[in-house]
Amino acid sequence: MIITLTAAALYLFLVTVADARGLSYYSDRAVSQRLDMDASTLAQTRKELIRIGLIAYQSPLYQALDLDTLIEAANRYPGQLQSLAQIFKQIGEGAS
Repeated sequence: MIITLTAAALYLFLVTVADARGLSYYSDRAVSQRLDMDASTLAQTRKELIRIGLIAYQSPLYQALDLDTLIEAANRYPGQLQSLAQIFKQIGEGAS
C-alpha cells in the first residue's frame, strides 16, 4: 500500500506545527484552509494516517506519533538516501 499525496501533506504539516509532544492544536478548518482541502478530503486523509499509525486524533487535537518505522527503514538501507515516497511506502507496507 502506498500513502496518498494528501496524507503525506497532512502528516508533514502536522509534524511541522506540532509541539514537543507531537500535539497540534490547529482546528480542522485551519488545517483545511492551509492545505487547501475540503472537509471531506481532510476527514478521509486523517483516517488514512490513523490507520497507518502515523497520527492519533481526538477532536480537536492531532498527535504525530513516533516514527520507529522510519528508523527501522533507515537501518535496513544504511548509507542510502531514500525519497519520501519510498519511506511512506515502507510505512504503509508495515501497516498491512
